[in-house]
Amino acid sequence: MTSDSPVAERRPARPAANPWAVLGIASLAAFMVFLDTQVLFVAFEDLRADFPDVSFATMSWTLSAYTIALAAALVPAGRLADRFGRRRTFLVGLVAFTLASALCAAATSPALLVAFRVLQALGAAALVPASLAIVLSVFPSEKVPAAVAIWGAIAALAAAVGPTAGGLLVDTWGWRSVFLINLPVGAAAFLLALRRVPESREATQTRFPDPLGIGLLAAALSLLALGIVQGNDWEWGSARTLGVLAGGLVVLAVFVVRSLGHPHPALDLSLFGGRSFRWANIATAAFTIGFTAMFFAQVLFLTQVWGYGIVKTGLVMAPGPLVVMVLAPSLGRLAGRVGQRALLVPGGLVYAASGLWMLAVMTTEPNWVGHLLPGALIGGLGVSLVIPHLTSAAVQGLPTDQFGAGSAVNQAIRQFGATFGVALTVALLGTVTPATALDHFHRVWWMLVICGVLTSLAALALPRKARAATPAAVPTLDPTPIGEAA
Repeated sequence: MTSDSPVAERRPARPAANPWAVLGIASLAAFMVFLDTQVLFVAFEDLRADFPDVSFATMSWTLSAYTIALAAALVPAGRLADRFGRRRTFLVGLVAFTLASALCAAATSPALLVAFRVLQALGAAALVPASLAIVLSVFPSEKVPAAVAIWGAIAALAAAVGPTAGGLLVDTWGWRSVFLINLPVGAAAFLLALRRVPESREATQTRFPDPLGIGLLAAALSLLALGIVQGNDWEWGSARTLGVLAGGLVVLAVFVVRSLGHPHPALDLSLFGGRSFRWANIATAAFTIGFTAMFFAQVLFLTQVWGYGIVKTGLVMAPGPLVVMVLAPSLGRLAGRVGQRALLVPGGLVYAASGLWMLAVMTTEPNWVGHLLPGALIGGLGVSLVIPHLTSAAVQGLPTDQFGAGSAVNQAIRQFGATFGVALTVALLGTVTPATALDHFHRVWWMLVICGVLTSLAALALPRKARAATPAAVPTLDPTPIGEAA
């Protein structure tokens, strides 16, 4: 096409997007989602106080419903992003998440809050994989580990400031304020994305994933989480508990069989044929269960056993995530040179060591400097060696057409882990009394040790250095603003 073509005059080429600016915008939106999760852990006790007649297990569904809905919706949302445009999906997710946050703040009952949390999860499901796919599409393959590590460090920043910010918000304005804080962040991210983020999509279009498969996956996760969360209330050996868990496993098996035989499955199980993708996601599941259990249990231990106020709890929880925030970028660059496995294997063992420390020294007498702080710093080092590198290990070798779907699967598995991390924490703690508190929390800390070791074992199966993304399919870049799209 010549330079005097009328099409060229109507749509002049834009300069290439600045990858680091795009990373900053994508990370801002991801920060909002990750912050929301962290601050709600801190707000959980205040939320329970507003509804004193509702049981602990029932109230935990304000956490679990979100992670289940997010996990079930991430994969189809990732496919939507690849097919219809990652920027477009990102913006839609931003709007949905921000509006749902306002509805959560206005909820007048636990049932309404759970329902609005599900809507919020659907917005996050569109936003998170699209933001990561956008980052992957603008960086060369050799810089992907560092870029994804920085993107992951934003989660650590959210974990660092979340407890303190959440504690201050809850202490001043109550639990509803933790949702209202999303409104200005969401608006800023939306306006920046409109101006600076380029559009990209898959080069070869395929059909939308199987809707029935999506429903089966959501049903299986819901039944399994329900059985684990309610196990103490219903009794673990009761017909109701065993029936719900068995039903979840049966539905999950039906989902797998259907996915294997469907031309456009809800979850493309062939992705797991790749060695790096398969083992990185197994490690993701193991580590996220332990990480979520640690975070949730630590809030409960500090408030219920040591008697800390919510603001003090937030402050004393900050050092561990701050370690991750500081170390993640440099460790991401190191992973780009030596491969993710070299960091993941020792990282899981370091994280397990943090659980062993807690088992060895923690008592019911408050001692933050001598007991909790060293364990938090060891755990922070373990997390910085693991979490930022799991996603890059999983997606780096995928064809570019599958960036959205692959990152969505990894984030979905992370949410599966978070769901069961919360559910298992509720189950392991049961009804905590002053006399039994330490024994009950020992169960959770042993789970951290097991999850850390399992992470290292899974990481041993990774290639020594992840291969670059398959260059056969180059993502289609479309600089056209949404308002100008045909």
